[in-house]
Amino acid sequence: MIYHVVTQDAWHADPDRPYAPASLAQEGFVHCSPDERTTLAVADAFYRTAPRPLLVLLVDESRLTARCVWEPADPAPPPGVPEGTLFPHVHGPLDRAAVTGLAEVRWDGEGRAAGLTAL
Repeated sequence: MIYHVVTQDAWHADPDRPYAPASLAQEGFVHCSPDERTTLAVADAFYRTAPRPLLVLLVDESRLTARCVWEPADPAPPPGVPEGTLFPHVHGPLDRAAVTGLAEVRWDGEGRAAGLTAL
């Protein structure tokens, strides 16, 4: 299972098509995380001001039709993620059939990503 952070509006914008965020066009891949802990660090570092609710797609890597490559963060992983952690980068849109679950990011009283709640 790999994880992808997405706003609710972006996920529901075009439900009849594979999900293709801006990073796919800009960088050539969809950013994903290898586990819940890393996903929360990513949400905390990059999505604190994103519209809420903030969702996390739980993606079954074996169901993707696009190639998934595990690579180190460039230039560095977000705070709280150890150096050398590999991140799954999906080199194509995310097939909606590969999304086997959804979760919502829970935030603590100080605005930090604190956990995931299954939807």
